[in-house]
Amino acid sequence: MREQVYEIENIDSFELKDIFDCGQCFRWNEEDDESYTGVFKGNVLNVKKEGNKVTFKGVCNGDIKEVVEDYFDLNRDYEKIKNTLSKIDDNMKKSIEYGKGIRILNQDLWETIISFIISANNNIPRIKGIIERLSKNYGKEIEYNGKKYYTFPTAKELKDVSVERYRELGLGFRDIRLYETTKMILNGEVNLDELRNNPNTMEVRDKLLTLSGVGPKVADCILLFSDLKRFEVFPIDVWVRRVMNDLYIKNEDETKVNKKEIEKLAKEKFGSLAGLAQQYLFYWRREA
Repeated sequence: MREQVYEIENIDSFELKDIFDCGQCFRWNEEDDESYTGVFKGNVLNVKKEGNKVTFKGVCNGDIKEVVEDYFDLNRDYEKIKNTLSKIDDNMKKSIEYGKGIRILNQDLWETIISFIISANNNIPRIKGIIERLSKNYGKEIEYNGKKYYTFPTAKELKDVSVERYRELGLGFRDIRLYETTKMILNGEVNLDELRNNPNTMEVRDKLLTLSGVGPKVADCILLFSDLKRFEVFPIDVWVRRVMNDLYIKNEDETKVNKKEIEKLAKEKFGSLAGLAQQYLFYWRREA
């Protein structure tokens, strides 16, 4: 692979912090110059925004323009989406103003599955550390700009890894989950290409729920943040339950608000854009 550079000017809905710090990805890190460097789909890329210009540079599998346009979902009109959601109510309008630069990345399905299994009952720094150790031990090395980076390991690259070894890498109770899910993928119990090609979101969700360590919230995160790209799902965690209760449900005891109540409300209010609405609300409430 050779180093490539791609520049775009006047790109709408594109702020680095909003994209990389909104909870959807774990392999992007901020540099001293406020750019971000990340590893994805066998690529290492640095992204820097100065004024109206965004510069992408790094080593890529294929043409950098095509890689960037696909991964950053650049062919989707986020201004139109934000305009639609902003008309729903003032809460959505405020959350969109705060997270105006969010784009939902087209992340590799396999990596997203494993990353969000690791994310269960975990914090961002620890998740990132586990994924980095996993990649360093079992992924492929890529050198860029004088540093070594590591691709996320494929299921085949993890086929001989034991539960004990996962425990040594710091996975804790998730060790057996990672082991079992890897075996299920390798054995063909869940076919990732079939999931990508199935337009029925609920059928895909049900299949994801058969994977070890994948519950409803993790399944919805996979559906939304991977290259499955199902914007109608509404992942619910502590923050999302809190913001939905504070803004809309207003139950004095937040813990008594059940997920079905939130899902019903989200579907009625946000429809096919529920996942994006969730992301704006989540990011706004958590950060602001």
